[in-house]
Amino acid sequence: MAVMAPSPVEMRGPSRINPADRAQLAESPVSLARVAGLFRGHGLQLAAVTGIIVVASVVGLAQPFLLREVIDVALPTSNTTLLVWLVAGMVAVAALTGVLGVWQTWLATAMGQRVMHALRVRVFTHLQAQSMEFFKKTRGGEIQSRLLQDVAGLQSVVTSTATSIASNLTTAVATAAAMLVLNWRLSLLSLLVLPPAIALTRRVALVRREVTLQQQRALADLHTQVEEALSVNGAMLTKTLGSAPAQEAGFTDTSSRLIDLEVRSQLAGRWRMATMGIVFAAIPALLYLVAGFPALSGGISIGTLIAFASLQGTIFRPIMGLLNIGAQWVSSMALLSRIFGYLDLPVGVPEPEHPVRLDAASVRGEVRFEDVSFRFPDGTADALSGIDLTIGAGQSVAVVGETGSGKSTLAALLVRLADPTRGRVTVDGVDLRDLAASDRTRIVGMVTQETYLAHTTIAANLRQARPDATDAELWTALEAAQVDHVIAALPDGLETVVGARGHRFSGGERQRLAIARTLLVNPPILVLDEATSALDTDTERELQAALDHLMAGRTTLTIAHRLSTVRDADEIVVLAAGRIVERGRHEALLAAGGRYAHLHG
Repeated sequence: MAVMAPSPVEMRGPSRINPADRAQLAESPVSLARVAGLFRGHGLQLAAVTGIIVVASVVGLAQPFLLREVIDVALPTSNTTLLVWLVAGMVAVAALTGVLGVWQTWLATAMGQRVMHALRVRVFTHLQAQSMEFFKKTRGGEIQSRLLQDVAGLQSVVTSTATSIASNLTTAVATAAAMLVLNWRLSLLSLLVLPPAIALTRRVALVRREVTLQQQRALADLHTQVEEALSVNGAMLTKTLGSAPAQEAGFTDTSSRLIDLEVRSQLAGRWRMATMGIVFAAIPALLYLVAGFPALSGGISIGTLIAFASLQGTIFRPIMGLLNIGAQWVSSMALLSRIFGYLDLPVGVPEPEHPVRLDAASVRGEVRFEDVSFRFPDGTADALSGIDLTIGAGQSVAVVGETGSGKSTLAALLVRLADPTRGRVTVDGVDLRDLAASDRTRIVGMVTQETYLAHTTIAANLRQARPDATDAELWTALEAAQVDHVIAALPDGLETVVGARGHRFSGGERQRLAIARTLLVNPPILVLDEATSALDTDTERELQAALDHLMAGRTTLTIAHRLSTVRDADEIVVLAAGRIVERGRHEALLAAGGRYAHLHG
């Protein structure tokens, strides 16, 4: 009787430990206690999965013994009653192990998904709390990779690696014990035959894995070349620089490398299957050979021989599985190390433990910067230094200065994208650090030069500010922002999809949509951070009317690049190198002939 070889899925081949994973763990090790903490609250499910694995492994070992009784007893004696019971037992064992396998998969997968869900939410929430400096320094693709791919990769810890250890270890030990019970002499033979067979199969599999990794790298290079050369920006660059021949040569070289790698991969695969075929033909053949010499086998029945051969084929898979666990475990721990690295990031702008509650409807809107200084985490000098500034309720203050003078940094402190290094910023006497984010965002609104619109409908973009806003309120805000006529002319109106970053609309229209969104919140304090600097003069003039409507009755801090937009401010503050060097009304500052007059000139 031939021994059935494991399926290709079971024999995917051993894994080498990725040097990058090893380096990641060396730099940021992950304690077992922290890994165990991920499963807090799932103790019963873990115990159930482990118990099912053990029971299924033990029950499955009944098959060879039932087979032995069929061949050695029931068939030779024509005992049909015993034969029926034995066959029924074989079917029952198969059915029971199948049901247990489904149950184990369901429990393990459900638990794994819940653990990943909780971890995804923790990472997402923690990253949202990071300061803007984190997002400026970190590539968006890296954040997405850790949040989505790394967390998803952890499924193997729960549904593959952890259960594989328990399952393979239990099966290997139980099978070895059953082999000893059947015939200890043949078991000794297995100790001699299995190690070289496993080593040979593992070696061939490692060769194919190495070729596969090279294929993946070559394909990644090919995808990158296609993306860089055949995208809109890439095509423009290629045509203007005349680099098409070089691009074609690079693409041809990468594509030709794939030919050689694919041939090597297919040959390695055929060698692997041939090696496994030889192994799984040689193992039972040696058993049958030894069984033919009573002195070596100690006398063995046909049923025992077939049952033993079946067990020997069974033990191959769990041993190979255990050999692969090391690399899988290191890979999983490396994923956790990267994820925990994000969770361990300190929150630059933390929520107050005991927030002061302020109702936006009752806020007067007085803003004070009290001896405020700010230095970026990696900075060597203060970006702002000794800022004392008061904006009375309902007043407008404009901040001007050369590029790098600290204007946008000052605005960022008022909306608490960062906290002062020294001093404090207050609203109606309350430090911004003592306000809950939910209250602060209702009190202080902001319109920036870079208007972000999500790739969804106009209505959904506006309702980011107020999810409960009615369509009538949306139209009122659009009318106040003087963009309602543009939206009304669209076939789908409010349900029009704005496109990626709002590319369907012009810069001025996007800004007016942002103003409408801010109007829905109706904040008593407003920050305009160079809201018109990217627009042409005519569009700026059209937008200014919408801004005037937005600023009416609100405390306003305007960061200006074009001085023509701030001449009517109650006070103009001039920054230079992070310090206030001039302040006053437009006419007085011009008459003084100082830095403001120089900027204006």
